[in-house]
Amino acid sequence: MSATPSAAVIVPVKAFTQAKVRLATALDPGERADLARHMAEIVLLAAEPLPAVVVCDDEEVRAWAQRAGARVVWCPGRGLNGAVADGVAALRADGVEHAIVAHADLPLATRLDWLADFPGVSLVPDRRFDGTNVVALPTSLPFRFSYGAGSFGRHRAEALRLGAPVRIVQDPRLGWDVDLPADLAFPGAAALRAGSR
Repeated sequence: MSATPSAAVIVPVKAFTQAKVRLATALDPGERADLARHMAEIVLLAAEPLPAVVVCDDEEVRAWAQRAGARVVWCPGRGLNGAVADGVAALRADGVEHAIVAHADLPLATRLDWLADFPGVSLVPDRRFDGTNVVALPTSLPFRFSYGAGSFGRHRAEALRLGAPVRIVQDPRLGWDVDLPADLAFPGAAALRAGSR
């Protein structure tokens, strides 16, 4: 029996067929689903060598995650904040000390494990300093997740409210998420989209 890892990566993944609707003016539904799946694959690869946990409420996503070797935490009707909280709780129950929550739309993501080297809360904002692309924190911390527009400020305030040390990480690769058509101009986008066909 293997030892419990000290950290793990949580990746919330929305149904691929419902993902990235704000890209509708640039991509058709099939292209959006393919892009969402490929970006999620990149983030799962970036989790290595740590174990990955996918929080989801979609059967296709569950099957995809299991094929990829990720653990699945099933969160029907919980929404993003509830699903992430459920993922952290599952890790805490297993004795995992640190959670790294990384969104599934980070096409430039590389290794995430180094984010677990800080005892408090690490926040990686998007490049607009609006959203929170990655949050790393102790699983014992009663942190209230608050995703959506302006989440970076709310998450920083929450960490400070809890009295936790806060580290802001400006990382150009982890800071690039894909929400709007303009976000599709990331380095390597053409190759990624071609590979998803």
